[in-house]
Amino acid sequence: MMKASSFACVLLLYCFSSFAQTADSVVLQTPGGAVFGTLTVPAIKGPLPVALFIAGSGPTDRDGNNPLMKNNSLKFLGEALNAQGIATLRYDKRGIAASTNAGGKEADLRFDTYVNDASALISSLKADKRFSKVIVIGHSEGSTIGMKAASMAKADAMISVAGPGNSADKVLRTQLNENLDPSKAVSPEAGEQMRQSRELINHMLDTLVTGDTLRFVPISMYSLFRPSVQPYLISWFRYDPQQLIKALTIPVLIVQGTTDLQVKEADAELLYQANPKASKVIIPNMNHVLKQSEAEPRANHATYIDPALPVAPALTDAVISFIKKLK
Repeated sequence: MMKASSFACVLLLYCFSSFAQTADSVVLQTPGGAVFGTLTVPAIKGPLPVALFIAGSGPTDRDGNNPLMKNNSLKFLGEALNAQGIATLRYDKRGIAASTNAGGKEADLRFDTYVNDASALISSLKADKRFSKVIVIGHSEGSTIGMKAASMAKADAMISVAGPGNSADKVLRTQLNENLDPSKAVSPEAGEQMRQSRELINHMLDTLVTGDTLRFVPISMYSLFRPSVQPYLISWFRYDPQQLIKALTIPVLIVQGTTDLQVKEADAELLYQANPKASKVIIPNMNHVLKQSEAEPRANHATYIDPALPVAPALTDAVISFIKKLK
């Protein structure tokens, strides 16, 4: 893996004042292009803690939104921390939103690239005299990225929010096998087709886990296994969240909601078992986008597109309490 120090990176800060804080436009210059984010610093004397937010998978931006779903989850969480005297840096991962031009070719992208970007940002924050401690807050896939980056760049603490407990290949295998359950087919013919698709998918996942690319991919499965994305999948599958969290010697907080339809309480338990020194908080009725919701899918998914609904208060309380107790 390329070390963060090998990046020709620099933080350029353009400050403007508001009544209670300064917000800086952050640019991380890398060989692949510029990564943009927002650094918000409360107007408090003396060094203060800063939290680096790492968004989840897909085209999720610094606010927790994507082109099809606006919920402002990370924006709301960041503002809650700012109100309690905690600085935050939220950024658009390369290839996403303002950082689109840094995406490069899909065939060249690796999971390590996201890790290196996060590591470089942690190092820059640690070098900034305004900050006393650097805390990484990783949501969903951002938890896996954050744990490795926190270790590389020696962050002061790690917060995993709705982080998976297994490697991505195991998560995909479980999800795809559930969706292709022959017992749920509407006819014997459909059941047989689902069985064959499940068998093929499991074989392809087995191949990618070994580090080999696939020789044949049906057009029907190009959305997930197209040749240009296979190198990324291979690099992603190598990361085991349980091993990553086990290797952390810094304070760790694991947060999981009970109505999350994508990541389960069992994932939080797997992470906790791998690092029993961590703190674990289970938040009743919090879903994957950090909003209060019932488990029923339609009502749950409605919160994904509600930009006015705040994040669960118990989440902000847990995160703020953890950060303020750091020594």
